[in-house]
Amino acid sequence: MNLYKHMFFLLTTLMLTSCDPAISDVLEGETNVVEDQTNTGTTPPEPENSNVGLYLTTSNQSELFRLQTESLPLANNNSNFSISVDSDVTYQEMDGFGYTLTGGSALHLNNMGASQRADLLNELFNPEEGIGLSYLRVSIGASDLDAEPFSYDDLPVGQTEDLNLDHFSIAKDQENLTPILKEILAINPDIKILGSPWSAPSWMKTSNSTIGGSLRPQYYSVYANYFVKYIQAYQSEGITIDAITVQNEPLHDGNNPSMYMEANDMATFVKNHLGPTFAAENTQTKIIVWDHNADVTSYPISIFNDPAANQYIDGSAFHLYGGSINELSQVHDAHPDKNLYFTEQWVSSDGEFAGDLAWHTREVIIGATRNWCKNALQWNLVSNSQLEPHTPGGCTQCLGAITVDGNTVTRNVGYYIMAHASKFVRPGSVRIGSNYDADLPNVAFETPEGKIVVIVLNNSAVNKPFNILTSEESISTSLAAGAVGTYVW
Repeated sequence: MNLYKHMFFLLTTLMLTSCDPAISDVLEGETNVVEDQTNTGTTPPEPENSNVGLYLTTSNQSELFRLQTESLPLANNNSNFSISVDSDVTYQEMDGFGYTLTGGSALHLNNMGASQRADLLNELFNPEEGIGLSYLRVSIGASDLDAEPFSYDDLPVGQTEDLNLDHFSIAKDQENLTPILKEILAINPDIKILGSPWSAPSWMKTSNSTIGGSLRPQYYSVYANYFVKYIQAYQSEGITIDAITVQNEPLHDGNNPSMYMEANDMATFVKNHLGPTFAAENTQTKIIVWDHNADVTSYPISIFNDPAANQYIDGSAFHLYGGSINELSQVHDAHPDKNLYFTEQWVSSDGEFAGDLAWHTREVIIGATRNWCKNALQWNLVSNSQLEPHTPGGCTQCLGAITVDGNTVTRNVGYYIMAHASKFVRPGSVRIGSNYDADLPNVAFETPEGKIVVIVLNNSAVNKPFNILTSEESISTSLAAGAVGTYVW
């Protein structure tokens, strides 16, 4: 460094540090160069550290939702991208994060030894000692991840209808599902539970089958009573159903079970039967429509546009097997008084950890919540290594967040994706303002206790240094390519 440059650098340093005491952090590297060449022997000051915690998962799995021991430095004046968090800008209040507890999931859990199951459920649902899952979806009757299709009112041979629902029974759920739910509720009594039907009983449908077909109009009132009996039966077990969706994937009628339901039919069912029946029975369970992909936002909007149906509906639910997650905001913008929920996205057994970690974090954890969803759920809490059970024609590649074989437990990518949100973004947290970047997608929340939580993905192929700026304390940090970090103030 020639004399002119040396004098200019020293003058610039003095000017900057006089106006910002933290500027020495920015100049630390250059200061070392000067001191090496002038041989002053002085030691530059250490950067001041923050009290921000970082939980990290890397794409190469060297870190798996692990609290980092090194303190993060306070933000300094650099040219890196800054995520600016503004707690004065608020959006939706969060209900929670979790999975679908399928019949198969409950089967595997129930087959574990009592102590091993207790340890696993505590890890999953205890927010202090585990990852604090706070929301579950269950199927009303069978889903395709049960061993066989069934409803709560399957008729004996020769009987064609049961208008009074005399054969109604949740006995199949009582084998595995309700016992596991009771153990979960003992750990977290406030967990929210959403019920979704894959199909009405076959005798109510045009197909007379568990697969496809539509609900016959003459059974609309009977099916409304079916929902009430389901909610009451679960309540008698000590299990509150917070919400139901009217039909899982109503435009996908090829699954087993499944049922087809057009938007105008769902509106008619809700406004003339389900809504009035809930009101008459004083059923407080929320009614949610759609429960399918992001590419047909016109479906829930058309139902909300019907005032007679609208009055009974809490909101709409979404999956992301089609469309863009950003399309969900169109529904919010059309009817901002209606809540949005993200209720399903599966992880394939053919997937790859790094790609699934990035996609699901970006689209589900960050994308769904940035587009007004009050929850974010993935499909299938538990599978075994054979990916069983499933119905004939049901999903054969659905990888659980947890693989359970006997008492052997393996945590898969879905576990870590959800943990980054569920442990810290507790129910009652509010999404707050933060600026978005394609390389560093992120979402921020303020918890009921006043903590700030920022979830960030490095969506690029290189290491990314960046800052997070808050009114309380700002930090400089970095994430390796494909890594996910949850920052907690």
